[in-house]
Amino acid sequence: MPTNNSADAFTGLEAAIVLIAFVVVAAVFSYVILGAGFYTTQKSQETVYKGVEQATTNVQMIGQVYGETTAGGTEITTIKFSIGLAPGAPAIDLSGMNIVFSTPNSTQLTILNQSLDYTTTPATLSSTTFVAQKNGAGPNVRALSGTQQLQIAFNVAGIPASTVVNMEIRPGVGAALPFQKNSPATIQRINVLT
Repeated sequence: MPTNNSADAFTGLEAAIVLIAFVVVAAVFSYVILGAGFYTTQKSQETVYKGVEQATTNVQMIGQVYGETTAGGTEITTIKFSIGLAPGAPAIDLSGMNIVFSTPNSTQLTILNQSLDYTTTPATLSSTTFVAQKNGAGPNVRALSGTQQLQIAFNVAGIPASTVVNMEIRPGVGAALPFQKNSPATIQRINVLT
């Protein structure tokens, strides 16, 4: 009995086409799944890096916190201290930084921010803004980077002797740096808050 070779060949060709179609569909499907996996992994990695960046404190205190008053004054009216960056920390924009200040006698927190009016001359100190300057003089600085040290200064309502002073530096990115100091028992022209 003769066999129909052309019919067998046609059936084999159909099977091969179906097999190739399945392989192509499976390859496209696996490419889409792998692409989605890589995308998800990348987004997860970005989230972890952003979380670490937000959780670490980039700003650190350098030296003492000083309270100043006018000659013969009995209350501290100006606060000054120096800040720098932690080793390896990225530069920060000071216009996004706030300083929160309070004492037990104050009725509310005072939140200070840097004025967005940057000029080549030092800004006048006020009780709502702070100034940041290199070495405490010269023009205001708008960013802190590398190994720079900047002096922060701002005015406050009078702080009497033996008063607890609470401050918190809140950079635009990174964790806040809270600290607590005490005014001395006797107010001098320049005082170290301990």
